[in-house]
Amino acid sequence: MKGLFFIAIPIIVGICLGFFLLDNSSTSEQKATLFTKEKLLENSAPIIGNKNAKITILEFGDYQCTFCHKFHQQTLNDIKKSYISTGVVNFTYKDLPVNGTASVLAAEAAFCADDQGKYWEYHNMLFDNWAGERTGWVTDKSLLNFAKESNLDINQFTECMKNHKYYQKVNENQEFAKSVGINATPSFLIFSDDKLVRIIGAQQIEKFDDAIQQLR
Repeated sequence: MKGLFFIAIPIIVGICLGFFLLDNSSTSEQKATLFTKEKLLENSAPIIGNKNAKITILEFGDYQCTFCHKFHQQTLNDIKKSYISTGVVNFTYKDLPVNGTASVLAAEAAFCADDQGKYWEYHNMLFDNWAGERTGWVTDKSLLNFAKESNLDINQFTECMKNHKYYQKVNENQEFAKSVGINATPSFLIFSDDKLVRIIGAQQIEKFDDAIQQLR
């Protein structure tokens, strides 16, 4: 889904509650606790870049999403070059499978690959082989072939998928996204210790430049 707006959201740091999001949504303590760094990173993919970087980019995405594919093939490379490789920013990912059960299955497969230390290799394999939204390219067979191309232990991968080991984790990430007002992919929460910026859609690098400058 394509979003064309960019919203900067200030955050107050609380001693016990961490981030408090201030926008048009509820400002209750219960909702505010969802924006702590710990909660934002819970169940996310392994972090790319310097884990101690001041700024984190958290993407909510779907492996079948057209504009997620666009972001990963274009803007993410610029972000890696300018900010991740220099230690200014780190990057992580949470699943928001808006395109149905096939997207859920792909998300499960990426976490099964993570059991063998190859989350990002598999994640990238999915986007590199992207073939549209709901076109049938994500199947048990294709996911197994991607596992073989990623040099995974196939028996371990197959067992993980057969048991749906990570179905609950993917579902929890989807529910978390909804709880913080994220309902489109790709969406991004970019945050530091005391501020957070929200970006909706596969925006150009300039939008991320602006967000990062606000947080530095």
